[in-house]
Amino acid sequence: MQNPPPEPSLTPAGDGPAASRVLRQFRIVFNAVKTHFRQVERDAGIGGAQLWALSEIAASPGIGVNDLARALDVHQSTASNLVKTLMERGLVQAARNDKDRRIVLLSLLPAGAAVLASAPAPFTGVLPSALAGLDLDTLNRLEGDLARLIERLEADPAGAKIHLSEM
Repeated sequence: MQNPPPEPSLTPAGDGPAASRVLRQFRIVFNAVKTHFRQVERDAGIGGAQLWALSEIAASPGIGVNDLARALDVHQSTASNLVKTLMERGLVQAARNDKDRRIVLLSLLPAGAAVLASAPAPFTGVLPSALAGLDLDTLNRLEGDLARLIERLEADPAGAKIHLSEM
């Protein structure tokens, strides 16, 4: 009986310097995210951020824009723009709260439900879904290591509130 061939390693130990191996891992992650967003657009006809917003509205009928922004972990203005696009496409509707007319309550329309039914999961995107499946120790290590990388990049922290599909 022949043994099956070993599974290929994503970062072979002897395949170049550590920085090159890690760079290749980032490319694999980015490619997986990009591939999922392309599939969402092809299958559902909307962008990844719009799909996530639509799924949050479906899960919490009557959600407000501020709560939606918190659920998506994006800036309130980003959530407002997503809602505006979803409304223009006839996927969600907004109604004013009877008690406080300043509050807008969002709900899914039948066309929005149809989009969700045709969209590939996970609605949150493959990266948030994969991260949510990691144990706390791994997440804490990643957070610390990525914080050091962000510091070396001298990256703008405002980028944290931009959805990956919007990049």
